[in-house]
Amino acid sequence: MDDQTRIELEAAAFRALREHLMEKRTDVQNIDLMNLAGFCRNCLSRWYQEAANARGIDMTKDEAREIYYGMPYDAWRDKFQTEADTGKQEAFKKAFAENVGDTK
Repeated sequence: MDDQTRIELEAAAFRALREHLMEKRTDVQNIDLMNLAGFCRNCLSRWYQEAANARGIDMTKDEAREIYYGMPYDAWRDKFQTEADTGKQEAFKKAFAENVGDTK
C-alpha cells in the first residue's frame, strides 16, 4: 500500500470514529471512555491540535475542541454530559494520570 492511500484510509477511519462518538453515541461519557480506554473525545481533539501545531498551524485547545465536537465544547457538555459518581471520578484520576499525565 502506498503512503497516500494509507493516509487516506487512516483519515477515513478517524472521521468514522469522530462521527460514531459525536453523533451516534453521544450517550457514551468522556469519563467512561477515559476509564475504559485511556482516551476520550478531549484527547482526540488535543491530538488534532498537536498535529496542527506540529505543522505550523496555530490552533488553541478551544478551537480544536470546536472543530472536533462540531460546536463549542461548553455547548456539547451542557447538551450531553451527565454527572459522574465518585467511583468514576476516582477511576478517572488514575486513568488520566496514567494515560495523559501533565499536559502543560
